[in-house]
Amino acid sequence: MASWVYGFERGRADGAASMSDLLGGKGANLAEMARLGLPVPPGFTITTAVCTWFYANGSSYPNGLIGEVRSGIAGIEAATGRVFGGAERPLLVSVRSGSRASMPGMLDTVLDLGLNDESVEALAREHGDEVFALDSYRRFIQMYADVVLGVDHAVFEEILDDYKDNAGLMYDTDLSGEDLRSIVDTFKRTVREETDSEFPQDPQLQLWGAISAVLNSWMNARAIVYRKLHQIPEDWGTAVNVQAMVFGNMGGESATGVAFTRDPSTGENRLFGEFLLKAQGEDVVSGLRTPQYLTEAARRSAGSELPSLEELMPEAFAEFQMICARLERHFQDMQDVEFTIERGKLWMLQTRTGKRSAEAAMRIAVDMAEEGLISTDMAIQRIDPGSLEQLLHPTLDENAPREVIAVGLPASPGGASGRIVFSAEEAEAVAHEGHPVILVRTETSPEDIHGMHAAKGVLTTRGGMTSHAAVVARGMGKPCVSGAAQLKADPKAGTLTCRGHVLKAGDFITIDGTSGQIMVGVVPMREPEMSDAFVRLMAWADEVRRMKVRANAETPAEVRVARAFGAEGIGLCRTEHMFFDEGRVLAMREMILADNEDGRRAALAKLLPMQRKDFTEIFEIMSGQPVTIRLLDPPFHEFLPKNPEEADAVAKALDIEPERFADRLRALREYNPMLGHRGCRLLISHPEIVEMQIRAIFEAAFIAARSTGAPVNPEIMIPLIVTKGELEYLKARIEETAEAVMAEIGKRLSYQVGTMIELPRACLAAQEIAEVAEFFSFGTNDLTQTTFGISRDDAASFLPGYEAKGILPIDPFQTIDRRGVGELMEIGVLRGRRSRPDIKLGICGEQGGNPGSIAFCEQLKLDYVSCSPFRVPIARLAAAQATLAERGS
Repeated sequence: MASWVYGFERGRADGAASMSDLLGGKGANLAEMARLGLPVPPGFTITTAVCTWFYANGSSYPNGLIGEVRSGIAGIEAATGRVFGGAERPLLVSVRSGSRASMPGMLDTVLDLGLNDESVEALAREHGDEVFALDSYRRFIQMYADVVLGVDHAVFEEILDDYKDNAGLMYDTDLSGEDLRSIVDTFKRTVREETDSEFPQDPQLQLWGAISAVLNSWMNARAIVYRKLHQIPEDWGTAVNVQAMVFGNMGGESATGVAFTRDPSTGENRLFGEFLLKAQGEDVVSGLRTPQYLTEAARRSAGSELPSLEELMPEAFAEFQMICARLERHFQDMQDVEFTIERGKLWMLQTRTGKRSAEAAMRIAVDMAEEGLISTDMAIQRIDPGSLEQLLHPTLDENAPREVIAVGLPASPGGASGRIVFSAEEAEAVAHEGHPVILVRTETSPEDIHGMHAAKGVLTTRGGMTSHAAVVARGMGKPCVSGAAQLKADPKAGTLTCRGHVLKAGDFITIDGTSGQIMVGVVPMREPEMSDAFVRLMAWADEVRRMKVRANAETPAEVRVARAFGAEGIGLCRTEHMFFDEGRVLAMREMILADNEDGRRAALAKLLPMQRKDFTEIFEIMSGQPVTIRLLDPPFHEFLPKNPEEADAVAKALDIEPERFADRLRALREYNPMLGHRGCRLLISHPEIVEMQIRAIFEAAFIAARSTGAPVNPEIMIPLIVTKGELEYLKARIEETAEAVMAEIGKRLSYQVGTMIELPRACLAAQEIAEVAEFFSFGTNDLTQTTFGISRDDAASFLPGYEAKGILPIDPFQTIDRRGVGELMEIGVLRGRRSRPDIKLGICGEQGGNPGSIAFCEQLKLDYVSCSPFRVPIARLAAAQATLAERGS
């Protein structure tokens, strides 16, 4: 029979690191550390299968679990020589969550469990330390009441702060035994008042209350938001880890800390972390106290006067440093570890793959490959392609003037400017209105996850480099400055003050997560610079990937960005975007409003040199790389004025009678323009548009070939085809105009004519269409709209609800819907290749830059993907990962 509980202690474990699906990441790694013989407090893991059972069976437990937990507790008792609930040498345990994917701060934890009015006295006698015992008890009451009984932790924080203020004390560590007895009594009275029940004294009742609370936290609001942001499936569930307590708050020779085996912001190969004396683990990550540095080098670099762990406890530090190096070699990745030192003895509480900035991830992967710790293929697979966006956007201009009002800790790199907001809810609301915001908090909590997501950056006045704010911001790629103690945030008054500056909610500030500076106003940005690690890794990716990567671009500026980011061609040049320019739209409107073909041709003659100039620049920038140009696609009405004032101005500029102008506007109106007179239908009705665009393309190609010396081979793409006949008609017009231009110039030019496959019927008729088309480019935006019968422009009002309710697992406009849109694409690929085995196949819809969609395109063996310029590096890396996945590497 399958076990629900897996035990571990130093030198022995029932589980292993490979069992993270069942034991969760924390439980699996605890087991692995125990198997390696590292100093791990004994404990056991309740599997993720229990969580699945718990939610499927009305919050009940599976048969046998209670007995297995009882045996697990007995195992800890035997390993420690302590008794759970005992009147002497009481055993205390921690109860922690542990999903298979790291979710820092999102799920619940209870420490010091097993304390009651009797055992706290036993603990004090045993260790001869009343302050330590009572401090642990007040921590336990506060945490248990919050997590299990539903009493807001802020209620207890307020009691504690008021007591310290009245007693003239600054820190929790200044409290005496008498102080703590009074606080414990007040805490218990508060529990009674808030819950109408006494604080539970039975350790067994405490244990099962904590286990249920941890399982229930899997579905709390912040965890749901975090899972959605990080695409973590709901059905994974969380494990529960029950482990013997070790105490970092047991006197001056005790401490607790968090460390990364490499710098999570920069990737530098150095131990990075913080600790607190006389503290427990939650103190470090909560940000309630600003911690001390682990190493002397970090302390000196920061200019801190507080001693480092290396100086205070050299023996424990040396052992810790050795263990960190061993863990990194064993797991072959940068580790995020938690530790406690109890009266000089080191205990390891957790190791997991550390969250890091995109810059750090890149450097760590490349360094580890060059150190021989991992292969280059593993380095490629280590990087989340989506995280590269952090590297591809502007940062603060170093030479721009800055009015610095404070400096905090550089917790997550990058710069951001925005309006000051003091709550997560306000951050969401203001960001929804289209304004950039900086979330300012004394310290963030896991409940702030939605506000951090909405904000451009995060600023806290307390907390260190490993606080919740820092860890989550780095994972999100958000700039963060923490521990800015010079600042005073007053959310109730809506003010942020420092050195005579009084800033209000809504005022603009800028934060620099690389230097820790906080500035008044908006500081200009500069374009990003690609690091050596970025260049090396992308070169490795380019050697591996099979698919080419092109860009969707039509302005010279966009094309230059695309080329700089490694685009191997233009996969979609939307010619209509060239007509929306203020200097051109009038000529376009003149063409649309003309009564006859002669009038349209006269207006098109004005547009011809403009188009020719655009195409010439694009061909010159791409210098021999393929360029796919889509002929005019949108319906005419999109170019026309949208309000009466604008209509009057256009009528006057074109010298058209207002009544005739109004009649023409009415004639062009469509009930459903997305499915109306657009794309190839518009071009068939007005072939003179095709003639102008083809002339502009071919004349530009000859000019560019002459100026660059590189051949230009345009790919002409006809949009919205559903029949072979449409394509045959328009291809004949294209060839006719192309031949005329080549005859005039006296030179030949190689070119291709293909189509955009963006309607279900086109996928089904691909075999006939491919008899005429030399290439297909899947336009997944319209293909998704027409397959689902959903307007992309209107979907935002209801699709998020579909995702939240589990009706759709993903937004089909972000990632290809494989069951519907994907099957249509597969049909189009198979049938197209039947008629033309060498047909060129690509994708140019928005999903072309989505890693999940790119993986699907690799399975279909498309020749290229095309995406927005800033997503080109993402697509290059994702295409390499897709190739490796198909190889089984």
